[in-house]
Amino acid sequence: MPVLVAALTLVGLIATVNLLLSMGIIKRLREHTELLANLGGGPASLVAGEAVGEFSTVTVDDRPLDRESLTGETVVGFFSPTCQPCKEKLPTFIDYARNRTGGDRRALAVVVGDAEQAEDFVSRLSPVVRVVLENPDGPMSLAFKTRAFPTVLAVAPDDDGRLVVTDDHFALDQPAALV
Repeated sequence: MPVLVAALTLVGLIATVNLLLSMGIIKRLREHTELLANLGGGPASLVAGEAVGEFSTVTVDDRPLDRESLTGETVVGFFSPTCQPCKEKLPTFIDYARNRTGGDRRALAVVVGDAEQAEDFVSRLSPVVRVVLENPDGPMSLAFKTRAFPTVLAVAPDDDGRLVVTDDHFALDQPAALV
């Protein structure tokens, strides 16, 4: 009987230590989650309702592009060739844009990186959408305040004619014709 009491006491002590360690780990994970959420000083891009800043650039096929040329609802995707999630999301973006009513006038891709690295992305996107190739501090990245990749936004003119973000968590799996 004393062996059974000692064994149960030992199991109880081990369970208590395990519980205390688990609570400490959970507290630490919450702190890390908060730190990661605040990394970069805020959201990864403009959020819904915010106006897009002024920009003027050209697409890879030398067509001028500025804020005023985005006249209807447009899906804008920001991709970086050095980002693994971008490589995974790119085919979904291409399929979405290919099936979207309005064709390349209603979708736009911004590839952020140097031309050599971005060559594959640009060649895959160009037949389907308008493509802009720029550096991280390029005019579109600044206008959309993009700091993370991939980022996919829906934009459209508001009642006052300002170009605003209408969806900052745009889901590419929704039907393209209904957007």
